[in-house]
Amino acid sequence: MLMTLSCQAGADFEPADLGYLVHKHPDKVQTYAVAHGQVHVFYPEVSPQRCRLSMLLEIDPVGLVRRPGQGLEQYVNDRPYAASSFFAVAMNRVFRDALGGKCKDRPELVQRPLDLEVQLSVVRCSPDYLRQLFLPLGYAVETHNHPLDPQLGWQQGPYHTVTLKAVTQLHKLLNHLYILLPVLDPQKHYYVDQDELEKLLRKGEGWLAQHPLKNSIVERYLKFRPGLTRDALARLQETPEDPETVTLEADAAEEQLEKPIRLHDARLNRVCELLKESGLNHVVDMGCGTGKLISRLRRFRQFQRIQAVDVSYQALLMAREKMRAEDARVEFLHGSLLYRDSRLQGCQAVALVEVIEHLDLPRLRACEKNLFGFLRPQLVVLTTPNRDYNVLFESLSAGSFRHHDHRFEWTREEFREWGLRVAGAHGYRVEFEDLGDVHPEHGAPSQMGVFRR
Repeated sequence: MLMTLSCQAGADFEPADLGYLVHKHPDKVQTYAVAHGQVHVFYPEVSPQRCRLSMLLEIDPVGLVRRPGQGLEQYVNDRPYAASSFFAVAMNRVFRDALGGKCKDRPELVQRPLDLEVQLSVVRCSPDYLRQLFLPLGYAVETHNHPLDPQLGWQQGPYHTVTLKAVTQLHKLLNHLYILLPVLDPQKHYYVDQDELEKLLRKGEGWLAQHPLKNSIVERYLKFRPGLTRDALARLQETPEDPETVTLEADAAEEQLEKPIRLHDARLNRVCELLKESGLNHVVDMGCGTGKLISRLRRFRQFQRIQAVDVSYQALLMAREKMRAEDARVEFLHGSLLYRDSRLQGCQAVALVEVIEHLDLPRLRACEKNLFGFLRPQLVVLTTPNRDYNVLFESLSAGSFRHHDHRFEWTREEFREWGLRVAGAHGYRVEFEDLGDVHPEHGAPSQMGVFRR
C-alpha cells in the first residue's frame, strides 16, 4: 500500500517545511513496526518548488493469518495491496502528531492552508461513492481504474488509483483520510467499540456533522452497530453551525450592503447581456453560488450547455433546488478554479462574478494558469469590487472589506494592472467597464474586465 503526499511552494511556505509538520526529516528513510507489518516513510523529491513524501505499508499476510481475529482466512487476497483499515491504522502510528495538529518546532505552520495533493496507489472503491465522500470536503478527485485482466477481457474492476487535490491544512487532509479509508473498507480488521465512536467524533470534528453523507459515514465506520450509530448521530446533532452556512449568510449580507445602489442585479444582467451578445453557446459559471446567473442564462435557447461550478457543495445544492424543473443543459459540478478540470474543456465562455477576491493572492497565479492557459475560452467576463468606492458605504467601517471571506479588494488601478498583465501573458485582449453609477472621485462600485481571444 503506497501513499504519496505532495506539497507545492507558497508565498510563505517552502516545500521542505512539510518535514516539520509530519515530524519526519527529508534526509532520512524511517521504518516503523505495526501489528500487521512494517511502514516505511521517505521523500522521493525535495526541491524549492515541490516536496513529495511517501508512506509504504508492507503487510505480512502470513503473520496476519496466524494472528486470530484479523479477518483473513487465506494467504491470497487483496488485503495486503489495497488501501484499507490497515492503512488508516498505520497512518495513525506514523503521523500521530500531524493528525492531532501538533508541530513543536514550527507551530505557525499547522493552521496554514497548503497546496496539497495525495495519491493512493490502489483503493478498492466505487468512484461515484468516493467522489460523494471527498467532493463536499473541497477536494478535486481523480480516479484511474486498474483492469482486472485485459487479456481475458476483464476490464472494469473495483481497484483504482485515487488522486485528491486541495488547498487545505495538512491535519485536515490526514483526518479525512483516516476516517474515510475505513469507510470504504467493509472488512475492518479491528473490533469496533465505544473507543472507535469517540475516535470518529474526535477526528470528524468540524466537518463530519455537515457532510451530506454523514449517516452513511457513521454507519460504515462503526460497522453498522445500531447502538453506536444512534449515539454518534445524536452527538453530531449538537455541533455548531456549518461554516458554509456562515459564508452564504455573508453573501446575503454583502448583497444587502449593495442593495440601495441595485448593484447585484445590474452586475448579473450586464454579464448575461455580454454572454448573449457573444453568440457562444457553451458557458461556465465559475463560482456560481446559489445560481442567480444560471437562472438568467437558461432563459435563452442560445446557451446549449451551462456548467455551474462552485467549491461550496451546499451552494450547489441550493442552486439545483432553485431550478423548478430539470434542465438537461445545466450541469452542477463541485470543483475549484485553482485546478485543471477536464470536464470543462471545450468551454467557449467563462463568467467569474465576484469570485477572484475570495482567493488568497498567492493562489491567484494558479487560477490564471488554469483559466487562461488550460481552459482558454474565447471569452472571459470577470467582475470584482472596486475598493475605491468602499468609503461611500456608510455601514462599512474604514479599511473593511464587503464580505468576511474577501482576501483582497482591488482599486481601479490595481485591477487594470492585473488585467493587462494577464491578457498580455496569455494572448488575450481586455476591455474594462464600470458597473453601477460612477462617482466622480471614487468611480463605480464594481468593475469588470472582458477578455477576448
